[in-house]
Amino acid sequence: MGMNASDRRRFARFQLEPMYTPVAVRQLESEVFENEGHAYDISEGGIRFEAERPVPPGTKIAMQITLPNLDARDIGPGRSVFVFANVVWIEDEDVPGPYKMAAVFTHFARAGDRERLLRQFATGRYRAAA
Repeated sequence: MGMNASDRRRFARFQLEPMYTPVAVRQLESEVFENEGHAYDISEGGIRFEAERPVPPGTKIAMQITLPNLDARDIGPGRSVFVFANVVWIEDEDVPGPYKMAAVFTHFARAGDRERLLRQFATGRYRAAA
């Protein structure tokens, strides 16, 4: 019996409005989030996003994900979730950017970041991604 796509996905994925969901990416050697872009969809386990510069699959990255619906009173780092991730694929690397990529989260950077993300999903504001 073949596995279908839903069996492979351990976590529900949610669509995001890219213009309202900025991401910033840095390679682990770098101190600066120098590569900016937007997220398309996200789950507890990973993210699909685009960024100005391509990041080769296999690259370990840190990401700052700023979700549109996090508490507006919570200015500062509370508006963002910080994760460590591995880039798993890139689309059309040879075509000028922005570059579409996907990354699998390896761990959340700070205590509370995973819960903050899951709380967002629990609000029901996000549509499930196809």
